Amino acid sequence: MQIFSSRADRWRGLVGLALLLVTFGGLYLLVQRYAPFVFDAEELRVWIAQFGVFAPIVFVLIQATQVVVAPIPGQVVALVSGYLFGSVPGTVYSLTGVLIGSAVAFSLAKRFGRSLVEDLLHEDVIDRFDGFVERVGIPGLLVFVLIPGLPDDAICFLSGLTTLRLRTFIAIISVGRLPAYVLTVYAGGEFADGQIGTGLLLIGIIITASVVGYFKQDAIRELLQRAEPRLPF
Repeated sequence: MQIFSSRADRWRGLVGLALLLVTFGGLYLLVQRYAPFVFDAEELRVWIAQFGVFAPIVFVLIQATQVVVAPIPGQVVALVSGYLFGSVPGTVYSLTGVLIGSAVAFSLAKRFGRSLVEDLLHEDVIDRFDGFVERVGIPGLLVFVLIPGLPDDAICFLSGLTTLRLRTFIAIISVGRLPAYVLTVYAGGEFADGQIGTGLLLIGIIITASVVGYFKQDAIRELLQRAEPRLPF
């Protein structure tokens, strides 16, 4: 697979990659030192709430950032969204942030190529899912994104290495991530309303599905690769 069309393009890509990695590294260190609340769901909720009318914008930016740098799981941020904003607004803010972050991850991989993806993603994830998106196609990718617990943030980067267009990829993410985020945000809203039992039940469903997805990701990957030609859409 040829990544760069010329030596000049290769050098420009490497320089851009180096600057990008330095930026990400500096951002991560700054967050750890000056904004440790980003790594704690309750502190994150308190911190976001202090922004008042600007809280939705801050939340969307945090949700987008977690897709790219993943300091905390997106479902945790979605739970905070439901607690702060309620079910419907929280779902809108969560999905908006996820779509922005997914588009950024996809576009970075598309622009800087495999070298960036290999630097950002764990080697084990690349070994298991390299070429997965191309093998399963759009139907298989949609089913994959629907299942909680799978490395869907990593798939955003890997999708950028394929011939998928951004608008097609965003459509897949919009549909695929919606169900889990609706349940998680709704659970956060139930906690805010004092409906602890309902909230715990919904979180239990999400956690169970995520655990199954996480521990069965290789089996799911292989099943989708075999079943993709027979998927009815």
